[in-house]
Amino acid sequence: MNTGPTGSTPPGRSPGRASPEPSGHGGHGTEPRPDDPDHAGLHEHVERHRDGSVRGRGPMDGEIPHGYWEWFRLDGTLMRSGTFDHGVQVGDWTTYDRAGVPHKVTRMRG
Repeated sequence: MNTGPTGSTPPGRSPGRASPEPSGHGGHGTEPRPDDPDHAGLHEHVERHRDGSVRGRGPMDGEIPHGYWEWFRLDGTLMRSGTFDHGVQVGDWTTYDRAGVPHKVTRMRG
């Protein structure tokens, strides 16, 4: 399951701090695309820590996460990222250290 550090960052992303508001996910299919039935009707979802900072963000299909998601620590640093396929974790999920460097990659068997 743990494939070790990869040093890769998803396109359009740089490890680091969360921006105060969602930024779109730079090519991760988060914006609704009427020409793609798999992505039609998606909306951006932001979860917040008690202090109001971004805890997690990504696209939802109704109440189900679908697409690329990121989670952040209270200090705003990226903690984990990965992709959901209709609520199921799929592909490589990356855990980052506090400096934003990939620490561990787990391959999900969605």
